[in-house]
Parts: sequence; structure tokens; C-alpha cells
Amino acid sequence: MLAAERQVLLLERLSRDGKIVAKDIAAELGLSDDSVRRDLRELAAAGLCQRVYGGALPVSPALAQYADRTLVQPASKDRVAARAARLIEPGSTVILDGGTTTLAVVRALPLDLACTVITHSPTIAAALLPHESIDVFLLGGRLFRHSAVTCGAAAVEAAQAISADLFLLGVTGVHATAGLTTGDVEEAAMKRALAGRAADTVVLASAEKIGVASPYRVLPFGDIAGIVTDTAADDPTVAELRDRGITILTARD
Repeated sequence: MLAAERQVLLLERLSRDGKIVAKDIAAELGLSDDSVRRDLRELAAAGLCQRVYGGALPVSPALAQYADRTLVQPASKDRVAARAARLIEPGSTVILDGGTTTLAVVRALPLDLACTVITHSPTIAAALLPHESIDVFLLGGRLFRHSAVTCGAAAVEAAQAISADLFLLGVTGVHATAGLTTGDVEEAAMKRALAGRAADTVVLASAEKIGVASPYRVLPFGDIAGIVTDTAADDPTVAELRDRGITILTARD
């Protein structure tokens, strides 16, 4: 079997099964483990899968550049955002992560809501300008252009001075095995720092983020209060997470 044929087969299996276990597929096809690992390295380099220990997982489409991500599953993001906006209580202090789903949360907030919002996203802060009853605090630091948020040592240090009731966390992947992931190591560190300053952390997961993975883990599932998603309850990832006792907040029409 040619390398190109093997790689097509690997992608088909990844789409069908949601994962590839290198040693299993090598045995099935009569290939060496090295051949399968080499194929997975090439597919990962092309952005077609996310390599993990022992195999590969589907890559998250949410790793695209910020402007491109606005075009990915906008209706799903709006459903998740509408459900998440209901978690923000009048008078509370909320940390809003950066990203296109949290931007949709801002659009879903009532204009007369009175609360405090802390964010490390200039985009989120600007979108809150029409909300005259919301006090907005913007955390400074180095601007990470991919997600339009501040990251790095200065931003993490600024986060240590805040405290909030709720953190609405954006991730690029929610996978039962790989966990909650994102595409940049410093962004992952910033998300952890923000989660550490909130009483509860709730994950925003539109449909394209369920069952996929990115390179850097953000938090273990035990550190979150729940996941807001509009993915169907019988989705394998959603069903497994619910069976493990993780709260799933359904956002469906």
C-alpha cells in the first residue's frame, strides 16, 4: 500500500471512529508501527489530525485565524452564547475569555444588565461599550493576535489581582480523552490563571469543538462547573462526559 493510500485510509478511520490507535491499525493493516507513526506525523504537519500519545485525534477547526473563525458554526455559537448569557446574574462579577463564542455571549446580554466584566480581550471590551450598566476591566499584556487576547507574564500577573463569581472559558477542543485543549501554550496558561480567579468555570463548546483536540491542555474536567454545548445528547463525547458526572448545559433550539 502506498503512503498516500495509507493516509487516505487513516483519515477515513479518523472521521469514522473519532480516533486512531497506531498499534491497532498497524496490526490490522499488517504495517509496522513506525510506518503508521510516520503517516500520522505527515498528516499532523498538514493540519489534518492532532497527534497524541499512541495515535491521533481529529484536529479542531477552531484553530483557524480569528477572522476565519467567525465563519465557523455561527448558529451553534449563538445558541451556546444565549444559554451562557443566562448564567450571568445581575450584580455579579464575570470573567469573559476571548474568542468568537464569548463575543456572541456579549451580543446575547440584555442591554440593561448591571454587572462587572473582566476580560483580557480588547474585542470583548469594545463590544461591551453599548452596555452602559456593565463595568468593564481590561487586563493588559502582550497581544496574542490569533485570538485577539492578551497573554504572557504581564497578563498572568494582572489576573492574580482579580476575583470573580464566574469564568466563561473558551477552548478549541473538548475530548473525553484529551480533555479541554487550545492551540497555544501561553494562551492555555492564561486561561488557567483566569480559571483560578473564579468561583466557577463554565466551558463554552459550540459543535465544532466537541470530540476534537488541540495541542495544549487547559484544565482537567474536575476543575470546571460544566460545559455549555448545543451538541446532541447522544453524541459519543457528550454522552461519555455526562456518564462521568460532568454537567452538560444544553443549548438547543
